[in-house]
Amino acid sequence: MSLATPEGFRKNPSLVWQFYHYRRETALKAQPNPAHIALSSFSLPSIRHQIAPESTFTLITQNVDGLSVRADKQIQANEPPAADEQPRLIEIHGRLFDVTCTSRDCDHVEFNTSSPICEGLSGTEAHVAEGDLDPEIPITSLPRCAKCGSLARPGVVWFGEMPHKLDEIDEIAAKADLCLVVGTSSTVYPAAGYAAEVQHRGGKVAVFNLDRSKGDHDAEYLFLGPCEETLPRALGFTN
Repeated sequence: MSLATPEGFRKNPSLVWQFYHYRRETALKAQPNPAHIALSSFSLPSIRHQIAPESTFTLITQNVDGLSVRADKQIQANEPPAADEQPRLIEIHGRLFDVTCTSRDCDHVEFNTSSPICEGLSGTEAHVAEGDLDPEIPITSLPRCAKCGSLARPGVVWFGEMPHKLDEIDEIAAKADLCLVVGTSSTVYPAAGYAAEVQHRGGKVAVFNLDRSKGDHDAEYLFLGPCEETLPRALGFTN
């Protein structure tokens, strides 16, 4: 939590970038699991309407690892959606692979999956994994904005910053009759409050978690166990 703040980045951009470079490298090696695939499948109207006719669905994720996007691409490769059938995905906390300029005169954002993102960070992921960070890396050797050359930062939402598309999400929550809460401790707001909002308006809540979490005693449906097992079954993608 000391690193995932604007203040932490201003104080020590080298330390923050080493941490996020480690996360980038880890995420690049990961693959979507069956829970990601089930949600991406359910996001496509042509698939979802076989299970829930005439329904709408929006996946709102707090994850920044891009695995939901990659799952969408896997599903669409097998079943290309029509132009008006694109899955609705909102990455409320930004994207780990977005690189954002820190200059207010620029604000350029670029999607970048380079490994390493810059030579100055090459190999530092091993030190982070061992809890032994490299000495401070000069700012000039950290990721730079591709447009203006200023220092860049990870394109994630840090503590104290405003999550993305809150107005749009509020409209979705106001109309939803079912909220699926998947793999979260339900402690980070505003995301943690959407289930209660759906319930308050008469909707139902289903929680999928490995262990008990805050607020799941209020849910109408509770599925405990690995989400990659429970979620596909609940959505009808396995026997």
